[in-house]
Amino acid sequence: MTTALATLHDQLRQDGFAFVAADAMRDLLDAASLPDWPAFTASWDALAPDAYLATIGRHRRRRHAVFSADAQGVRREVHRPHYQSKTYNALQGDIERWFEPIAADGPSLRRILDFCHGFFGGLAPQVDRWHVEAHQFRIEARAGEAGEPTPEGVHRDGVDFVLVLLIDRSNIERGTTTIHAADGELLGSFTLTHPFDAALVDDARVLHGVTPVTPLDPTRPAHRDVLVVTFRAA
Repeated sequence: MTTALATLHDQLRQDGFAFVAADAMRDLLDAASLPDWPAFTASWDALAPDAYLATIGRHRRRRHAVFSADAQGVRREVHRPHYQSKTYNALQGDIERWFEPIAADGPSLRRILDFCHGFFGGLAPQVDRWHVEAHQFRIEARAGEAGEPTPEGVHRDGVDFVLVLLIDRSNIERGTTTIHAADGELLGSFTLTHPFDAALVDDARVLHGVTPVTPLDPTRPAHRDVLVVTFRAA
């Protein structure tokens, strides 16, 4: 395990990003011991529509929660809005966006947050306290209407580090994650296909985006579920 983490640290230091395949991520999270994983993944069925995105004719579902992390561990904070400046989100920047709070705050979410705290903290040991946000996203695709995992396009989140963890992918094709340099040069791409496939991103160094998703069978429901965790020095 220590070797695997060291290798991932080296990848982020060198490239600014890393793709972690599902089997490796399961090991890193000790996923076999997570008692609430089925209930955690099922909680994506209870996500509320993103009313802010709907006002501009686009669709996704989400929930959100804010945490802090320091030497004493990870703690949930009072629910508050999600805010990004237009510098990082030209589509919806400079507004406070309130989303329904994450309800599935059990062992699975806490294991993921603890992993991020240890991993990202190892990359920035000088940081004493982190501002942490967790986002549950469901992107739905319909016949004749692709789903947009990143409607703001290729972007930065305005934080230090990002984890994108695939939870479920049902009747979906495409959805390729792309990583770019500041000048737009494509640095790498991969598709999160299996539950636990993950991307780790140094948000200060690289930009990221995801291509639209379309239904394999347009007569059936189609969705892509991810958990996004961001860490920013407080």
